[in-house]
Amino acid sequence: MAAVLTDVIPLEQAGTLYGLFCERLKRSPHLPAYRSYSNETKSWYDVTWEEVSTQVARWQEALLKEDLEPGDRVAINLKNCKEWVFFDQAAMGLGLVTVPLYPDDRPDNVAYILQDADVKLLFLQTTSQWKRLIPSLTDEHALIRVVISNSDSDELLAPAIYADNWLPENWGVIQDWDADPHQLASIIYTSGTTGRPKGVMLSHHNMLSVASGALTYFDVGPSDIFLSFLPLSHTLERTAGYYLPIMTGAVVAYARGIPQLADDMLNVKPSIMIAVPRIFERIYNRLHSQLASKSFIARQLFQLTAALGWARFQHKQGQGWWRPSFLLWPLLDKLVASKVKERFGGNMRLILSGGAALPEKVAKLFIGLDLCLLQGYGLTETSPVISVNAPDTNIPASVGKAIPGVAVMIGNNDELLVRGPGNMIGYWNNHKATAQTINAQGWLHTGDQARISQEGHIFITGRIKDILVLSNGEKVPPGDMESAILMDSIFEQVLVLGEGESYLTALLVLNSDHWFTLAKEHGLDGFNHDSLNSKALNTDIIQRLRKLLHDFPAYAKIRRVTLTLEPWTVENDLMTPTMKIKRPKVIAHHQSDIDHMYS
Repeated sequence: MAAVLTDVIPLEQAGTLYGLFCERLKRSPHLPAYRSYSNETKSWYDVTWEEVSTQVARWQEALLKEDLEPGDRVAINLKNCKEWVFFDQAAMGLGLVTVPLYPDDRPDNVAYILQDADVKLLFLQTTSQWKRLIPSLTDEHALIRVVISNSDSDELLAPAIYADNWLPENWGVIQDWDADPHQLASIIYTSGTTGRPKGVMLSHHNMLSVASGALTYFDVGPSDIFLSFLPLSHTLERTAGYYLPIMTGAVVAYARGIPQLADDMLNVKPSIMIAVPRIFERIYNRLHSQLASKSFIARQLFQLTAALGWARFQHKQGQGWWRPSFLLWPLLDKLVASKVKERFGGNMRLILSGGAALPEKVAKLFIGLDLCLLQGYGLTETSPVISVNAPDTNIPASVGKAIPGVAVMIGNNDELLVRGPGNMIGYWNNHKATAQTINAQGWLHTGDQARISQEGHIFITGRIKDILVLSNGEKVPPGDMESAILMDSIFEQVLVLGEGESYLTALLVLNSDHWFTLAKEHGLDGFNHDSLNSKALNTDIIQRLRKLLHDFPAYAKIRRVTLTLEPWTVENDLMTPTMKIKRPKVIAHHQSDIDHMYS
């Protein structure tokens, strides 16, 4: 990997997240900080750190006019954009506590968080967000001001106001604020798959220490461009895709959205990207779907390139011998690998995957095509990074080694325990949950089962609460099976069931793009919902599942399935804003189907 010119702000010099921003302003006032797309000019443009500081001062001036005290909570429900940074830094520079909200979250969930955190000021993207939220608000909410980013023709009733009317026309410079690095900086609500979300309290030092620790594994500098599309309300994007770039002076480009992601990569040409595994799974499936229509020679050439690339990677990692066939790589790179890399903009240096398990076959394909894909691991409660693979010690089946300052150990029931500077202060107004998560010795219980190699690589082996125990006593990890099933692009979502039963079943959401082709292959009417119950179709699906699950034990076979075209979404309350399926709610939603599969 090429050397990177670095300008890293040390943890001690930054002190706080706002101190980090102020130090970056001193070091590189005229360098670009953020890149955005203008719908008016249909082009990308940059703002410098000095221009950012001017806007932060303007937002601070507006916040100072509200009846707010240091420690008060202010919430933000906005898509990724430079205004997110203006608001966050302005708030922290006044000692306020930021509460990030997921842009796609349901109004009742947002209302719960606003009440639980006693939020006094809320920053929203659109008027429609405000209108959807109003019915869920009560007298118990403490909101004194709602600021809306996008103006339209509608008149607003107090306490709502458009940002253009709220922000002052004249303002001074950014506030000089000296705070304790260990004081509360943000409350981030974890969207649990069961029960109400819990507010994770993170300090300035929590998030700064994690960003600093991660930088010991790879170099990042002012010449790097991050492509930001994972929501900033997600702690991984916030720490690694927002605060870490400030620490290093890198530029952050804000993607327009998932539909435009491919175009944005081509135009922005990012060098670093942070994403969740589902993004890579979709690209993996798309590549294979496109290959299916190619000639036999083209398919063989692709497979040869990926296999040889993987062998080269293992050799570089000290895990395999040099082969004479490596001499073919420049040709294969030109014919195949370079074309895939161009889809990522042609400048991609590091790709970080986190938030869920990355299927090994997906990682092997991208790495085989000469992309540096690194899997990491963490929790919101750990700010969030616990471990990450380094480019020169990358074992894709693992989640890497613990970052500096973080200690890990295996506890009862093979549970991974963590102790480090990123460990949360605790859960907001929930001492019982805090005590259940962090023991008296300061070890945080992750809820994940793991093993640690002699070299220190962590391998996640399962979830303590997500193991299905069949009636014969056999134990099955549904998450691993579900990941394997999703390797087939006809499946969009899956839930494997069987707790206490004699055999496994599955609820399967079919990909609507593939459904009509599948229905036609079986002589079925794709517009008729009853076609999903076709015995021949169900038998074919079960056979497909057996091929996908051939690496699992013999008892891990799915005998019956329920097919549906209705996705599990945030809107129907069957998925969390972080894209985790709410198992209990999906099960309740499909209870009659499940009863039928076990009748």
